[in-house]
Amino acid sequence: MDYKITSNSDVDTIELAQNIESEKFPNMVICLEGDLGSGKTLFTKAFAKSMGIIDNITSPTFNIIKEYEGELKLFHMDVYRLSEVKEDLGITEYFKRGGVTIIEWSDLIPDLLPKKRLDIKIKIVGENKRIFQIVPRGEEYEDLCERVL
Repeated sequence: MDYKITSNSDVDTIELAQNIESEKFPNMVICLEGDLGSGKTLFTKAFAKSMGIIDNITSPTFNIIKEYEGELKLFHMDVYRLSEVKEDLGITEYFKRGGVTIIEWSDLIPDLLPKKRLDIKIKIVGENKRIFQIVPRGEEYEDLCERVL
């Protein structure tokens, strides 16, 4: 089942991230897709803050992966610059390290993504309005969505 959530403000986006974070589990993978300025990094910042991470979360555009310490480790990836890269570069190893992995621009590396994951596509429909299309892939993600959406 797919879910559509309307966010009318940054506050709504933050609340959505917090709700999903409340059901996090080891080896969770969240794949974010959306245009520049759609709210991918805002979602990640809110998720990280809910995990107890106090570091300033920025998009890891030049580093590709940033690691943060919280209730679980957070592996924040921005794979925008990897659209031409065909090999793994070790990305898939993070999916099994017991933390939460959030991938911005995940649609650019479809062959590297795990089968079980939470896909979130963010569409800009107004200055502050966003539509979040959430697709759980796997039973644990379906259960998560049933509990919080």
